[in-house]
Amino acid sequence: MRTLTNRLSLLTFITVLAFATACKPKKMITQAAPVPVQAPVEEEKPKPAPVAETDSDGDGIADSKDNCPNKAGSADNNGCPEVVAPAPTFNYQNILFEFNSAVLKTSSYSILDEIAREMKKYPDMKFSLNGHSSAEGTETRNLTLSIDRATAVKSYLVSAGINGRNLEAKGFGESKPLNTNNTEAARQQNRRVEIKKDN
Repeated sequence: MRTLTNRLSLLTFITVLAFATACKPKKMITQAAPVPVQAPVEEEKPKPAPVAETDSDGDGIADSKDNCPNKAGSADNNGCPEVVAPAPTFNYQNILFEFNSAVLKTSSYSILDEIAREMKKYPDMKFSLNGHSSAEGTETRNLTLSIDRATAVKSYLVSAGINGRNLEAKGFGESKPLNTNNTEAARQQNRRVEIKKDN
């Protein structure tokens, strides 16, 4: 009888245990907050190194932008060398004078005005005003006359706005004739002032 009681007790215990397990409260299922999905971070690709452009003439201006790729030049002139205008030669006709006179002829004014306009374009250029005479009279008188003629031309140019420090008046008398002194026409060519650019 005791065995039966033990068995019943055991059976009751198992039944209670089974029932208790079956009635055990279930875990509450909660919905987790959604995790924000981040867009995949793209790795920044290294930028390709700039392609070095060719500079054939070595002037610092790429050939693609250089109008003269084989001659060194400047950016101001689109890669071409600067063009320097040659200095004028000042080959004007000589300023002529009357016999035994250092007074300028009125016909010389227009020539001197033109010369003054050209000289003003080159304000730092120096000039020689070389006076000459024909062979009449003494050498001393002719030398003085040639200096006076060169000085008359200098005075006119200074009054026209040329810097006097850029003009040097010289006299050569009858020592450098342009023509023979055999005829009056030839002697007239010798009574002159030549204007020359100093080197």
